[in-house]
Amino acid sequence: MVNPIRTPSFEHPYYNLGNIFNLRHRPFSITFLMRQYGALTLSLGEAILPPMTHKLTPATDRIGTEKISALLFNFSVPAIIGMVVNALYNIVDRIYVGQGVDPLGIAGITMVMPVMMLMMAASMLIGIGANALFSIYLGEGRREEVERIMGHAFALLFLVPAVVILLSLLFLDTLLRDILKVSEAVLPYAKTYLQIILYGGIFSAMGPGINHFIRSDGHPKTSMFTQILGAVINIILDPIFIFVLDWGIAGAAWATILSQFISFLWVIGYFNSRWTKLRFRIRSMKLELLLSLRIMAIGFAPFAMQAAIGLVNVILNRTLDQYGGDMAVTSMGIVYSILVIIIMPLQGLNQGVQPIIGYNYGAKKYHRVIQAYKLAVLWATLFVVAGFVLIQGFPRFFIAIFRNEEGELMQMGIRSLRACTLCLPLIGFQIISAQFFQALGKPLPGTVLSLSRQILLFIPLVLILPRLFGVYGIFFAMPAADLGASLLAVLMIGQELRSLNQVSSKAVAD
Repeated sequence: MVNPIRTPSFEHPYYNLGNIFNLRHRPFSITFLMRQYGALTLSLGEAILPPMTHKLTPATDRIGTEKISALLFNFSVPAIIGMVVNALYNIVDRIYVGQGVDPLGIAGITMVMPVMMLMMAASMLIGIGANALFSIYLGEGRREEVERIMGHAFALLFLVPAVVILLSLLFLDTLLRDILKVSEAVLPYAKTYLQIILYGGIFSAMGPGINHFIRSDGHPKTSMFTQILGAVINIILDPIFIFVLDWGIAGAAWATILSQFISFLWVIGYFNSRWTKLRFRIRSMKLELLLSLRIMAIGFAPFAMQAAIGLVNVILNRTLDQYGGDMAVTSMGIVYSILVIIIMPLQGLNQGVQPIIGYNYGAKKYHRVIQAYKLAVLWATLFVVAGFVLIQGFPRFFIAIFRNEEGELMQMGIRSLRACTLCLPLIGFQIISAQFFQALGKPLPGTVLSLSRQILLFIPLVLILPRLFGVYGIFFAMPAADLGASLLAVLMIGQELRSLNQVSSKAVAD
């Protein structure tokens, strides 16, 4: 019987540690070192992951024939796991900081989140844009073009975030005091955390950006493992740095960037291993203006959305500080962390249903398109309803995860959590509906639905409601935006489904 757990063999010359580090018979170069690192990464990966090959076997035909529920489950689960794990980075930091440092530390992390979102937006600008071209050229079998895209992406993923990081460090005090409006009490926590995060910001941008290529190279599970690896390391290092070494909020920041650095090494190791024939080559990193602009043009839409969300957070945090002070900022930081755990699985479900809807729409199997959409909405709604019941029934439990003590924070946290989640049962439908239009190749209505909830309705409500109801008007802005966006989704999706039903009925009749 074959042992299901594969252990790395070091008998082959490629894995032999003596050969790997024997420099007497090998030229010493960066390329050589990267190859050796790739060999070590491969040996580690073989012990963890099943064998993989470079050849793509998508088996897309089954998307048009297999049972929708089975497809949705198989496509969504890896994406859901990846999204949730990716969200754990900052959530874990906030939990440990709240329990082991000070609640104001949570406020500090919350206030600097827009800067971290901007770095992630820079990563998406390059990573998603380059990945689209990577997939096209890979499908065409143009390996040299694929590696040229990879080289450009590597260089741009270094340069673009580096500009953001350099400017942030040069004008750190101005950024914190004048733009983000961090209070004097929160400033030491925010400055310490952000400064360290910026030191390692290159890796937090490059790791996720390059990880897109692993997924498109036909290895989604390896891509998911990259995210899990970083999150697990962060969870392990946080208590060691914060409690054992007594580094406080600085420990949380160091744990985050070290875990992101290790994830970065992992993805680089993948492209220097026998899992793939693709390589990062120095000659491909010489930037060409037209190709660089093309990459950024393709990635601009997700970049703009992420940057806009960062702007929303700036406005939200400044309004919270104006009407409720540091305690309101801390409360919203906790609420956002809880909501992320609920919303991220919906984004994973979105990623799973998108290819099912898109493939069947292209194949003119409109009844399967409608079936996939309705099933995704059902699953999403069941999930958020369960979250709604738990949050409304046991808000104290969720707040206590971040700070388990009675006082003003607990009381404001309970009230704000209940207020912000009043329309939680509706957001599953709204989020899936926005993605539905994207999957049909209709980005305009999809973008309108996405922006309606996060920006178009939310920002005016955040600015208007606190003038009428004080700080709790800010918390009620969220369910009001959810309700308005859901009503808009009902109108738009109803018209689209009627159109699809008509086309489907006509096709059956013919």
